[in-house]
Amino acid sequence: MAKELRNLEQLLDRISEIVNEQDRISLGIIVETIGSRSFGPLLLLAGIILASPLSGIPGMPTAMGIFVILIISQLPLHKNGFWLPHWLLKRSVKKKKADQAIHWLRPSARFIDRWLRPRLTIFVKGVSTHLIALICIIISVFMPVMELLPFSASGAGAVLALYGLALIANDGFLALIAFVLTGIVSLLIIYSLL
Repeated sequence: MAKELRNLEQLLDRISEIVNEQDRISLGIIVETIGSRSFGPLLLLAGIILASPLSGIPGMPTAMGIFVILIISQLPLHKNGFWLPHWLLKRSVKKKKADQAIHWLRPSARFIDRWLRPRLTIFVKGVSTHLIALICIIISVFMPVMELLPFSASGAGAVLALYGLALIANDGFLALIAFVLTGIVSLLIIYSLL
């Protein structure tokens, strides 16, 4: 069984290992590698994909929105892992694109990981987890619209990644930052639609 993820660099390292072994990297291979049992790493994965240049691939924001909704809808039920449809797990990118995305994300991952630690855990446990799940569903529902607004999917992806990372690291302070960024990104999207 793979060691539990505790930060962003560990996630990138796991993805990087499989990128070196494949010509095309599918979502299914990544989910299998990081584990399909925990909400935090899967949410972080969706956020990273959306925050990276991969969000520019047509349909990727919508696919990640569906991915997040499917995971969150199974939270109360999951015991042996989350079920995801085959068509979503087959979604893939070329090795070169995945390598570029990892390379682009790595400096930010190092910077962010230095600040992570368990604190203010009330914001990442119990009722707070349900609030995070609800916010992530709302963000995901609007992903198809975000494909039409430049960079909005990337902003939403950053917020999803922060929530996932907060859950992984038990960092309630990071969750608070994500709550504030959710408000800011929401206002920017509403403003751009008016």
